[in-house]
Amino acid sequence: MAFHEIRFPDNISRGARGGPERRTQIVELSSGDEERNASWANSRRRYDAAYGVRRADDLAAVVAFFEARNGRLYGFRWRDWGDYKSCLPSGTPAATDQNIGTGDGATTAFQLVKTYASGAQIWSRTITKPVSGTVVVAIGGIVQTSGWSIDIATGLITFTTAPVNGAAITAGFEFDVPVRFDTDRLDVTHDIERLGSITSIPLIEVRR
Repeated sequence: MAFHEIRFPDNISRGARGGPERRTQIVELSSGDEERNASWANSRRRYDAAYGVRRADDLAAVVAFFEARNGRLYGFRWRDWGDYKSCLPSGTPAATDQNIGTGDGATTAFQLVKTYASGAQIWSRTITKPVSGTVVVAIGGIVQTSGWSIDIATGLITFTTAPVNGAAITAGFEFDVPVRFDTDRLDVTHDIERLGSITSIPLIEVRR
């Protein structure tokens, strides 16, 4: 998948709107009852960055970023300001935030995940774009300052020595969402003050 490891400008994404989308099939029966089936096992996020464009310089930055990505051709990183940490938005990531696996004495690689829970229901999201310098790791609750590495392009943590059998592997981190433009055309409006605006800048999460 063609992808550029660069983040969309933070000052513009901060004012954007969007969030997770799911795909559910609903069949209404003749009795008035209904059957529901999930077409997607995982959610997919959509955003509109146009709401973050406030100045002419913002507009120029978006156009430059769009051209450098060749429209929809190349994916890129996006910060979802409502959900970009392993902890609550107001908190600081800690090494015990998210359970990413259990040691078996042989496995050395573990994928970053974030778990969403409500009541008895949980959903685990694979995190593929952690932010460099933000990842912290613990084995059995003990923070590991060495002996591991993180691939910030995939979210895969690799230990030099496999964690012992039964040890809980946990991690804390900040992360980006891999997205692409969902259009090959930017509809720019030039107003009287020459500030300019864009009606819509649709983005969609890319999944492998």
